Amino acid sequence: MPSGLISPRNRASALADMGERSAFVAGQRVGRSRRRRPRRRARLRRLLGAVLATIVITAAGGAGLHWLLTTQRFAVATIEVRGISRVGPDQILAVAAIQQGTNIFKLDTMGVIDRVESLPEVRRADVVRELPNRVVISVEERRPFTLVHGGRLHWMDEEGRLLGASPEAVAPPMPVISGLSADELASMRTAPGPKARAAIGVIRALLRSGNGLTAEISEIDMSRREGPVLYTVDGVEVRLGSEDWDERLARLEGVLAQIATQDVRTVDLRFRDQVVFQRSSTR
Repeated sequence: MPSGLISPRNRASALADMGERSAFVAGQRVGRSRRRRPRRRARLRRLLGAVLATIVITAAGGAGLHWLLTTQRFAVATIEVRGISRVGPDQILAVAAIQQGTNIFKLDTMGVIDRVESLPEVRRADVVRELPNRVVISVEERRPFTLVHGGRLHWMDEEGRLLGASPEAVAPPMPVISGLSADELASMRTAPGPKARAAIGVIRALLRSGNGLTAEISEIDMSRREGPVLYTVDGVEVRLGSEDWDERLARLEGVLAQIATQDVRTVDLRFRDQVVFQRSSTR
């Protein structure tokens, strides 16, 4: 009997795999279902370990944060003011209101900046923490632009903010502004009023003229309804009007040269293409 035939009388033998296993069948795992449970247990242990590690790190971070906010190592010991020339450091420190011993991380820097910038003389401020215990306040002061006459002389910056009284007699580089009321002067400590802005506009028009006209004007009177009135160093009154300042100032230099040898008291530039003179009364 051929050995390749199957018969009940033959001894059982291993049967050969007569078919090819597909890729789908070959990738299947047979008889390994019992091994999944240990993997699940390992995965659960890893998850519990991660949770415990997170709890430990959070607790350590909380303890570290508490130490940073309470240790004397970071208590403010030195406050330095930089960038000042007209404002005293004591004035800056007083308005900054930083208490010695304040934790440097608890310091409200934006609040300090707002308080320092509330000073009329301060244009911009910045606060920097320098670890472990130093605070630096950097100040940009407003620069004096010209003087405003209001009972006494006050400095004003080029934005129209009043900076404070001039402690001594000075020769301002720009015409002095007059004709502002006490209320207008008071408001200029926080924001310039319309007359102050108009006066600054006239000065800028003078500077744009590109000649020595600015040096010829000593005062800008803002009290008139018809607009700014200029006064020359020789006492001539120039009625400028409320508009077209660049064009009218361009004519003014030639007019002043023309009347230099004449006894003219008033020059009126408010009329288009026409200049009106008013002579001093004859004695």
